[in-house]
Amino acid sequence: MYAEERQRAILKQARQNGRVDVATLAAAFEITSETVRRDLTALERSGVVRRVHGGAIPVERLGIEPGLDARDAVMSAEKDRIAAAALEQIPDGGAILLDSGTTVARLANLVPADRGLTVVTPSLPNAFTLANRPGVTLMLVGGRLRGHTMAAVDGWALDALKDTYVDVAFLGTNGLSVERGITTPDAAEAMVKRAAIASARRTVLLADHTKIGDDHFARFGGLCDVDTLITDSGAEPREIDDISRAGVKVIIV
Repeated sequence: MYAEERQRAILKQARQNGRVDVATLAAAFEITSETVRRDLTALERSGVVRRVHGGAIPVERLGIEPGLDARDAVMSAEKDRIAAAALEQIPDGGAILLDSGTTVARLANLVPADRGLTVVTPSLPNAFTLANRPGVTLMLVGGRLRGHTMAAVDGWALDALKDTYVDVAFLGTNGLSVERGITTPDAAEAMVKRAAIASARRTVLLADHTKIGDDHFARFGGLCDVDTLITDSGAEPREIDDISRAGVKVIIV
């Protein structure tokens, strides 16, 4: 097993169990304790775990939400593939909504300039990406700017979205499970995501496999609100089957 694959497995185990310890991981993967510590250090530098005595705890359990740079560095290749597949879901003309988040930001980079699209977004990075793109009418949703995601939240954002209608909303998420639906750490962010779903005829969720089975504080929808999930091939087949049985079309890249 390559180090990146092993680190993904360690992160998944940490999120499922609430913590991991060095001795157990060394025995499970048949590697040395020093190798486990290097893996945990790499995960901590990525901003997804916090080292503690004898092991590590996922940052979600500590109430810590990684910043954009930390999240953008994780699952980069998978996010690129997801964004490329999402490009095929963009209509020829009409209006779309691009949510905040690092995977959706990759889709913003790919938005065609020649389709006569109206793009609605609460995300400042997405707005900068699309601001000078010919053929794109950019509608920036205003509101309080939340530093962790560089996205507009609170009342002004909700007021703008309540009278907005788009063909497709492309959303990101921090967590996705059959039991709790789609979740994010921040309640204000969840409200905007919920409004984005309500504004769309169709919702496409972009989420790498590490988000599946993970739950966070604020729920912004159930699987019944998702038409299509685009994820990567690292997802567990059992989890994908459960999501599909809930009525979601799943595209694996």
